[in-house]
Amino acid sequence: MNTAPLQLGTWISTGSAAVTELAALCGLDWVLLDLEHGCESEAAIPGQLRPLRGGKTRGIVRVGAPHADLIGRVLDWGADGVMVPHVESAAAAEAIVRAAHHAPRGQRGFARTVRACDYGLRPAEEKALPLLMAQIETITGVGHCADIAAVEGIDVLFVGPADLQHDLRSRPERAPGDYARCLEIVNEAARAAGKQTGILLRDPAEVPRYRDLGFTHIAVDSDLSILRKAWRQTVEAAEGG
Repeated sequence: MNTAPLQLGTWISTGSAAVTELAALCGLDWVLLDLEHGCESEAAIPGQLRPLRGGKTRGIVRVGAPHADLIGRVLDWGADGVMVPHVESAAAAEAIVRAAHHAPRGQRGFARTVRACDYGLRPAEEKALPLLMAQIETITGVGHCADIAAVEGIDVLFVGPADLQHDLRSRPERAPGDYARCLEIVNEAARAAGKQTGILLRDPAEVPRYRDLGFTHIAVDSDLSILRKAWRQTVEAAEGG
């Protein structure tokens, strides 16, 4: 069993600052603010991050693509970390690290008056290093996950279950095994590099099993999905089942 502390999170797809605040008040360790499939644009990110100030809940932003300017911008706005989808190579992972770090590690622009520095009231050097999550969502990503994990600055290999399972169904002849075997490969690669792994689950009852598999950063469901399930149950109950 994995002895590392569980980091429990959830997906915020609505772009709602109120929902983000509620998730934090309920005690989650992190929330994922989604710019890939979420309902809001990047302009909504600062407002979603503000309710997290001063609390234990970290705000992680999933960018839609590994654009260096967007990665730097969400970090300037005060995101605690970044998740990047469809990472398939060490070169892609290196580019993410360069975009997220100032010199000498990276190429991110340096500014003292951004929100991450309390608009100039706090030295930039006091800001914690960003948590960087590389999503493993394809057969190619699984094949190269050891190289990705070896990149200094990448903290978490985060499995995207929907995309990975879709790729396995679409190209089974290229797969190194079934979905369960792919999860083993990702966990083995991360463990060998001293890194962590994460995954998105839909059922909270599955958390203990995935903890035993080696996952530490586990997100459970999304705000949209939770609301959908609750409202459907409400309608069904009101209509007599």
